[in-house]
Amino acid sequence: MVLANQSSVRVFVLLGFPHLHHLGFLLFLVHLMIYLLTLAGNVVIIAITLADHRLHTPMYFFLRSFSFLEICFTSVIVPKMLANFLSEDKTISFAGCLAQAFFYLSLGVSEFLLLAAMSVDRYVAICYPLHYMAIMSGRVCTLMVLSSWFGGFFFIIGPIVMISRLSFCGPNVLNHFFCDLGPLISLSCSNTHLVESMDFLVAAVVLLGSLAITAVSYSYIVVTVIRIPSAKERRKAFSTCSSHIIILSIFYGSCIFMYVRPKQHDGLDITKGVAILNTVITPMLNPFIYSLRNKQVIQVLKDTLLRCCNTSLLDA
Repeated sequence: MVLANQSSVRVFVLLGFPHLHHLGFLLFLVHLMIYLLTLAGNVVIIAITLADHRLHTPMYFFLRSFSFLEICFTSVIVPKMLANFLSEDKTISFAGCLAQAFFYLSLGVSEFLLLAAMSVDRYVAICYPLHYMAIMSGRVCTLMVLSSWFGGFFFIIGPIVMISRLSFCGPNVLNHFFCDLGPLISLSCSNTHLVESMDFLVAAVVLLGSLAITAVSYSYIVVTVIRIPSAKERRKAFSTCSSHIIILSIFYGSCIFMYVRPKQHDGLDITKGVAILNTVITPMLNPFIYSLRNKQVIQVLKDTLLRCCNTSLLDA
């Protein structure tokens, strides 16, 4: 990426949470524990869906891909935030700031596209169960996942290139704990109307577009499930979607609040709180929501732990 601006600003200061500055070490420990739980939970999901043949289905292929994406997404933000909790030097270079914004946003877009793909997978599984494996073949699933990754790059590269060409004359203090587009654009001394409009348009297309796909998929799912005569089968069908719905609600709620609304500079503290939910808390909750609400995943975990215990006893 070529940085073509003529900025006098070469570094930014990430303000973070100045009112909690005296709690830096405690915040470091809490967020470090959350980050490690996030990594551990998602790695476990990846490992068990790879290791056990019972989970070699399209649903768990998407779940494995989503867990890997979550690890990448949270790792873009949290390590730098942890360092800033302990350091007086909270600076980040101009190039580093753009890189962090690009990876955060492109991976975030990829998550929404992948969540939409997962809703389509559930739609096919419940509405066309006899043709499910034929429709959701390995090739189709791989293509959908790759499209999600490339879609994230495609949607975000334009706004990032435009921001790289803005001028930043000072001040250089970003009122956030990472390089998000809104606070970054607000520091520019150039005319930012075009890039703000493009930023809003991309957010609206990605969030509302993927939400529309998801809403249509689940509308058909609800209609199909209601028509199932057996109450037991209805509960089983809904249980396969409940975890997905919980995660969708958290993701879409937080991101629509952050991006698909008029700019409100006086609400940045609220936005930072919502961003914590989106970048730190949700990636930690996802593997636990999926595992605790999925009987098949729980059973595989129990079987794996039992095999490990038996192996240890035999070795002893």
